[in-house]
Amino acid sequence: MKPPIAVVVLAAGAGTRMKSALPKVLHPLANRAMVHHVLDNVAALKPARVVGVVAPGAKNVAAAFGPHPTVVQKKPLGTGHAAKAALGALGGHKGPVLVVFGDAPLVTSVSLQRLVSACAQEKAAVGVLGFVARDPSPYGRLIVQRGILEKIVESKDADEIQKTVDFCNSGVMCLDGRLIAGLLAGIKNNNVKREFYLTDAVALARAAGHKAIAVAGDEAEFQGINSRAELAAAEYALQQRLRAAAMAAGVTMVAPETVWLSADTRLASDVTIGPNVRFGPGVEIASDVEIKAFCDIEGARIGRGAIVGPFARIRPGSDVAENVHIGNFVELKATRMGRGAKANHLAYLGDADIGAASNIGAGTIAVNYDGFGKWRTVVADDVFIGSNSSLVAPVHIGKGANVTAGSVVTEDVPAGGLAFGRARQVTKKGRAAPLRAKLKARAAAAKRAKKK
Repeated sequence: MKPPIAVVVLAAGAGTRMKSALPKVLHPLANRAMVHHVLDNVAALKPARVVGVVAPGAKNVAAAFGPHPTVVQKKPLGTGHAAKAALGALGGHKGPVLVVFGDAPLVTSVSLQRLVSACAQEKAAVGVLGFVARDPSPYGRLIVQRGILEKIVESKDADEIQKTVDFCNSGVMCLDGRLIAGLLAGIKNNNVKREFYLTDAVALARAAGHKAIAVAGDEAEFQGINSRAELAAAEYALQQRLRAAAMAAGVTMVAPETVWLSADTRLASDVTIGPNVRFGPGVEIASDVEIKAFCDIEGARIGRGAIVGPFARIRPGSDVAENVHIGNFVELKATRMGRGAKANHLAYLGDADIGAASNIGAGTIAVNYDGFGKWRTVVADDVFIGSNSSLVAPVHIGKGANVTAGSVVTEDVPAGGLAFGRARQVTKKGRAAPLRAKLKARAAAAKRAKKK
């Protein structure tokens, strides 16, 4: 039986280069805080416990760890000091302890599991995820001899020979829970930055006769995020990963690089997505749906066989049933569209229930706000709403009813009813020419006045 895993997530960094009031680990990637990506990745390992290390006063960061406990690193004295702060919360854990960073959201659960498994197989006291860097200059170097990791040298402390090494430290480390307290206690701060480096645990383990190993990973997983530019680069990398996973699962993307997904976007097979589509948080798309170009969808469910767009916006709380058509320049907000309903163009449906097979004409508005409260519009099944109609909520349109074009509906319409909510047209024969002459003279007078 494999020993249980514990995870320590270091999230006490100030993130000053982000130049933000928002703590670095709470900045979003694919519409999810980066620390939540980290927590999701470690959750796949089914750890016995997860402990977050946060800065003093970082209540919002501590809350982001819930339901996992957090401890406070009272002073920013380095990664070794931060890891040591978590020892009490580990409760004497004797299995492997995985130490990860809250600002490293691209490290996959597969790589984390590889590290833990390698440490178990090699009976290593310390294991580190490493990578071959295109530019190793910012990173600590992994000094490996005959397959054994002897030490990690921080970039600022490396000599000229060590600087030639391109096998670099990712920061992700696995330590034997039976030895971790002793290793952390032995770390000193005799370095350029006068900090307690967690990386020194490697040399300490080797000096005590224990084995240390390095497991190679892909550099793309270990992108640091310390600035807005690096945040953007990580967003790009994560979007590439999400798009690739969606297409591998049977989703068609006409121009993948223009489709923006959220971490929780759920796309069934045989979904087709046109160019320049954005999915905000909380979107679920069933199979055989077509999302045409320039749509924005957030917090909504789209049912099987629906067609959406182009240029449609579907806002949170909306539910689009099977075979619904949502056309160009249609906006839904907290609206339920029944099976086979259509709103093919130029409509705003806010806080509405649209029944099955009902047709919403161009220019229709569900008038949901009276300046003080939001109210619902209910349109039953098989209703026809004519173009340029305003449905002033709260209002109910009964089954099979017909609302004529240009109507303003302020009262309920019974099932099968025909509603006219507009002024009667008045036509005066032969009066167009005199009116045009009058308007033309007025325009000419205004033009002469302007010249003066």
